[in-house]
Amino acid sequence: MQYLLTLYADEAGWSNMSKSEQEQGVAAYMAYGEALKAAGVWLGSNRLQPISTATTVRNVSGKAQVLDGPYVDSKEQLGGYYLIDAPDLDAALSWAARCPTVGHGVVEVRPIWSISEYSRAQNLQHATA
Repeated sequence: MQYLLTLYADEAGWSNMSKSEQEQGVAAYMAYGEALKAAGVWLGSNRLQPISTATTVRNVSGKAQVLDGPYVDSKEQLGGYYLIDAPDLDAALSWAARCPTVGHGVVEVRPIWSISEYSRAQNLQHATA
């Protein structure tokens, strides 16, 4: 089953770190990514640009409204993700617990509901109706 591990942390923390701490942080994430790949569970990952680069789109009275910047102002920002293929939630949680982000933020684990699974569920629903 596929799981998305979303990484949330205070992005200002990075700029408050020394060069040595930043290098250690990069090394920790590189090692984590390599461990995911070696275990055969890694499907993809990326780091996001700062929240200041975000653009938000929402529907207001039937019209798309575009806002510069993030929609939600919070202490922690979505900074990146890992997409993994784990046998079950316990395995996904184990991988999340090993992510360097848990040392300074949170990792949300969410199962992916694939389009094919959704289509199958819809077809079953219509077949039994």
